[in-house]
Amino acid sequence: MPTIGWIFIALAVMTILGALYKVYITAYKMPISKEKMRLIKARQAELEEQERQEKNRE
Repeated sequence: MPTIGWIFIALAVMTILGALYKVYITAYKMPISKEKMRLIKARQAELEEQERQEKNRE
């Protein structure tokens, strides 16, 4: 393979790795307060209870 082919392959690999690294360093957990987490869990339990009731009706 000519040298220019290897250069294009190297550029493609570096571009992909660079994009993946950029995603990795910018990904972070969003801080959620304890109060919001409590509300989320309460709502989730509520929905699960509704689903159980709907399954029992069928």
